[in-house]
Amino acid sequence: MRHGLIALSPIAVFLLTYLGGSILAGDFYHIPVGVAFLLTCIYAIAVLRPGTLKERVDVFSHGAGQPNVMMMLWIFLLAGAFAASAKAMGAVDATVQLAMQCLPDRLILAGLFLAACFISLSIGTSVGTIVALTPIAAGVAESAGMDTAMIVGIVVGGAFFGDNLSFISDTTIMATRTQGCRMSDKFRVNLRVVTPAAVGCLLLYVVMGTQLHTAVTSTPIDALKVLPYIVVLVTALAGVEVLVVLTVGVILSGIVGMAYGGYDLLGWMKAMGEGMMGISELVIVSMLAGGLMELIKHAGGIDFFIRRTTRMIKGRRGAEFTIATLVAFTNVCTANNTVAILTVGPIARQIALRFGIDPRRSASLLDTFSCLAQSLLPYGAQLLMAAGLAAISPVEIIPYLYYPFAMGCCAMLSIAFKRKAHL
Repeated sequence: MRHGLIALSPIAVFLLTYLGGSILAGDFYHIPVGVAFLLTCIYAIAVLRPGTLKERVDVFSHGAGQPNVMMMLWIFLLAGAFAASAKAMGAVDATVQLAMQCLPDRLILAGLFLAACFISLSIGTSVGTIVALTPIAAGVAESAGMDTAMIVGIVVGGAFFGDNLSFISDTTIMATRTQGCRMSDKFRVNLRVVTPAAVGCLLLYVVMGTQLHTAVTSTPIDALKVLPYIVVLVTALAGVEVLVVLTVGVILSGIVGMAYGGYDLLGWMKAMGEGMMGISELVIVSMLAGGLMELIKHAGGIDFFIRRTTRMIKGRRGAEFTIATLVAFTNVCTANNTVAILTVGPIARQIALRFGIDPRRSASLLDTFSCLAQSLLPYGAQLLMAAGLAAISPVEIIPYLYYPFAMGCCAMLSIAFKRKAHL
């Protein structure tokens, strides 16, 4: 018992350092998560046994450099390069305008939701989607005399649809790599769970918008600039290896960008470099977390935790609820869904193996419930960003997050009433 608690103590140190420090600072983004992980890793190497100091450092290094972690880093770097090079040549603006002009004015609420879903699915980030669409949503609310918090809630909900499903989302990459499954397979499993929620919200917004009279300003659209996003989505869905998909996306973004004068060759390379640097903290955190989890596993902490958390579990449903609860709770503590999946992923994998849960299903659970928790946090980056851009309080937005609430209900029902995994 005592040995197992000591082996798990680094997790408590991390939560106290990051969560406690953030509470004291009054800002969940005041303490860099990389620093919190570094301090935790130093503690773990100093305290955990067995082995000499050199042996413990070797265990840590093996965990930080294991093939699964390195593959994840390759994906992160390519995703960062693709997202930045596509944005620099105007793909995000073109995607926003295209999505917003495809529907009649009276379907503008449904159009905002569809635009947020499509953009977040394309660019793989809820924050980026919120930054792009929230000013438009605030303008729609002002011109139509509607509640700004409600309109912004539509954008935030749609942004998490893509965050949960996108092939270049940090959460998808992390969930699939920790569970050992293909992104395309996880996407299909995940889509079956969230589709009823998305369709239901879309119909609700259609009904709500029938009496709405407003218009979005028309601007010329360079539809070809959306091509890299479409190619990435189609090739990824077709089952092409993700490294190939992202490489094609980067090259295609460069070709389109130079053809349209968005940048020259050096500008393209600069954009890729900025994208890779923008993802650098996640690369560092991934390596530190990989080494930390290997140390905890070596000290017997993972086995102890699994025995304690699963001794009351009877069957697959209980195991799935446990995975969902663990990742949601960790997300509340860290205010970062990627870090939550990274922390809980190895434990979820062991629980899934023990109770016969398909890796595609466990990856879907990790991604869905981490996104659910993150979407409802008033101190999370997404709600803080949306509230800041719309000049309202983050708490005002929460009651209007219809899609995250519906997604959570669908996910819970899928655990409670499905006898088999969604394959």
